[in-house]
This record gives sequence, C-alpha cells and structure tokens, in this order.
Amino acid sequence: MVAPAIGNDWGQDEDRGQDKEQELVNELVRRLIALVAVDDRSEVHSHPDSEQIILDLNVDGVRYLLVRTAPLSSPRDTLTSREREIAGMVAKGYHNKTIAAALKISSWTVCTHLRRIFAKLGVTSRAAMVARLLDEHKV
Repeated sequence: MVAPAIGNDWGQDEDRGQDKEQELVNELVRRLIALVAVDDRSEVHSHPDSEQIILDLNVDGVRYLLVRTAPLSSPRDTLTSREREIAGMVAKGYHNKTIAAALKISSWTVCTHLRRIFAKLGVTSRAAMVARLLDEHKV
C-alpha cells in the first residue's frame, strides 16, 4: 500500500486563515490611527455613563468596538483596610508568619489576603505590589 502524497499546499489553509486575521487586525489599526489622527471628534459618540466609543467597526459580520471608559479606581480605594494593613507590613519587610502573629491571624489568611491584593493590583510578586503602591503613594 502506498501512502498518499502530501501536496505542496499542506498547512497553507491555516496560513491563509492567519493571513486574513492579520489583515483584519491591520485594517482595524489603520482605521483607529486615522480616527485618532483626525482632530474632528464628530465620530466619537458619548454615552451617559461616561464611556466614549472611539471605534465602531463591522468587518465580515463581526462588530469591533473600542471604548474609552472612566479610569479605574485607585488601588487604595479597592483594597480593604486589612489588605492595606498587610501591604504596609510587606512594604516594611515583614514575612508572612510575622504579619500573621502581629495581626493574630493564620499565615494562610495572610497568603489569601496577598493573593487578593495581587489580583486587584495586577501584580505577581511582593516587590511588584510594593512598587505599584509606592508609585501611587499608597504605602
């Protein structure tokens, strides 16, 4: 039995799909740049909840929206008082066990607070957390 020959276009359908996606992305970027470059803001529509539609585009039946929203609240506003307290102790160099003993909570609870702080701040380390808070003068 002879194995079927693999044509030269093997994998090209996938490449064509990726090329089309890249073309769509390029078109979106071109339109966005053109829109932002225009000083006339007549194409920017305001919404009552302080959002602005920067780009509203329909490409091949798919609607793409680029929306400018109000800035997120500062980390100080989103962190609980306990999270701010723990973040301050981390900034002073305290280890989890030391923080737990000082606050009379378990080290597991300290870890839980730190995970929540990391998620809220969008960081992955204690150093990044402290740096982010120091940048915003919150610690």
